[in-house]
Amino acid sequence: MKQDHPELLRPLDRTGCLHVRQAQDGDESRWEAFVELCPEATFFHRFGWKRLLAKVLHHRTHYLLAEQDGRLAGVLPLVEVRSLLFGHSLVSLPYCTYGGAACMTPAARQALHRAAAELAQECKVEYLEMRNLRVREPHWPRQDLYVTFRKEILPEVEANMLAIPRKQRAMVRKGIKAGMTSVVERSTRNFCALYSNNMQRHGTPPLPQRYFDLLREEFGRDCQVLTVMDRYGEPVSSVLSFYFRDEVLPYYAGDVSAAREMAANDFKYWELMRRACEQGCRVFDYGRSKRGTGSFDFKKNWGFEAEPLQYEFKLLRRPRVPQNNPLNPKYRLFIKAWRALPAPIASFLGARLARHLT
Repeated sequence: MKQDHPELLRPLDRTGCLHVRQAQDGDESRWEAFVELCPEATFFHRFGWKRLLAKVLHHRTHYLLAEQDGRLAGVLPLVEVRSLLFGHSLVSLPYCTYGGAACMTPAARQALHRAAAELAQECKVEYLEMRNLRVREPHWPRQDLYVTFRKEILPEVEANMLAIPRKQRAMVRKGIKAGMTSVVERSTRNFCALYSNNMQRHGTPPLPQRYFDLLREEFGRDCQVLTVMDRYGEPVSSVLSFYFRDEVLPYYAGDVSAAREMAANDFKYWELMRRACEQGCRVFDYGRSKRGTGSFDFKKNWGFEAEPLQYEFKLLRRPRVPQNNPLNPKYRLFIKAWRALPAPIASFLGARLARHLT
């Protein structure tokens, strides 16, 4: 990509004129090359999400790019979501931990934010949401519910094992002693069965298998499924991870109800870390968790430090920041009812309701 677009390697002339427009399919190569080089960009800024969210979940996408004298200075992926549960919004980026504008200059960010605000008015959405890692609009209201967990992967496998706190390391060794094995799978079948099982236990509609199949198709070897088998060869836990630059991001996961007692999940994430170390990855991104949840505590037990995520909102037709999360009391009845559904019905309905989640 760098060789295909050598202009990206030259410093921008910060006095040049900025122009913001919607990206077209013909811009994909330039967009991807920019994301690869821009320090602010993440895996979720990749162009493939545009096709995926439109094709599977039928959302309208608005991918903005800022050009300065014909060269890219910033990108901002936006998706328009019409949700029966959460209303009408413009989000960067739904279903993703990170989003917002990825830019080379502050001027590019300002131009993209202005364009996004104008687009939000044109679309008549209730609010514009930016899922930032850093504060970008200090005067916008923010949601402080979510944190992310990121940590360096040490060069040696054993050093990573010893860096895990003692009690958590004992759980990893318990899984090893139980005779579990891990395998990287080409198919998403085992993963989706375990994922759907897990989602129903949590009272949340699962994304359809087609979504995960197209993730694999869209991102190729940068999207990988690792499944843990027990000593009898039965799948008990699985994780779908993304790879970006020198980072590994375990993102979607599933397991059987007995996985916790078996230490299958502890073994699973150790195996992912071990393999990532051997492949030369340098950062383990444990992803987003809500404060006060089991997921939050589990990641803390691994010695990861929580880093607050800066989800910023421009409110247009809503008086306050929306609380679109399972901890909101208004969703408790729905969660309880979903847990009680027979698995085949939950899977069938989940594929139809997933587009209304963000």
